[in-house]
Amino acid sequence: MKNKILLSMICLLMVGLGIMMSITNGKRAQIKQVRKEVSQVNKQQKQVTTQIDNLQTNYNANDEQAKNDLLAFAKVYYTFSSQSDYDKRFSKIADIVDLKRNQKNQLFDSGLDATGGSRIDNLGLTSQYQTATGYTSDLDNQTIEALATVIVQTSGTGQKAISQTVLLHGWFDTQTQQFTSIKINQIQ
Repeated sequence: MKNKILLSMICLLMVGLGIMMSITNGKRAQIKQVRKEVSQVNKQQKQVTTQIDNLQTNYNANDEQAKNDLLAFAKVYYTFSSQSDYDKRFSKIADIVDLKRNQKNQLFDSGLDATGGSRIDNLGLTSQYQTATGYTSDLDNQTIEALATVIVQTSGTGQKAISQTVLLHGWFDTQTQQFTSIKINQIQ
């Protein structure tokens, strides 16, 4: 009788052990599946992080380009000491601007007076870029708004040189890498 009880207990223990192993193996399979899913999520997260980093790099590079180009525009636009220098300004920055004809004509007038004489040479007008600070803000995926405060020293024949602060406001197209509009001392 003792043997039967002992045998019954051993059988019950074996059945319990079998059930436990069955449950443990099922949990192991679930754990393995969860680990596989976590690994896939980690890979996707790395890909998304890389994509975000690339976008930030592109935006940062475009912002920097817009700011540098606006400052280059200011340096060329506000530096002249003769009619010849004045006339050459547009050709020096033509590759960073894509202005409409009327805006180009407004910003880059001939410098001639009503009689066809040179205002620049006749009045001894000079302008010298001193320094500038640029700022940018993304308007949308393709346009960056750039602002620059520019300090310029101007003078004319018999005049004391004076410093002026000018506000440049430009819209930079990230696709063409050019300014499509530039305004001077105008917010809108």
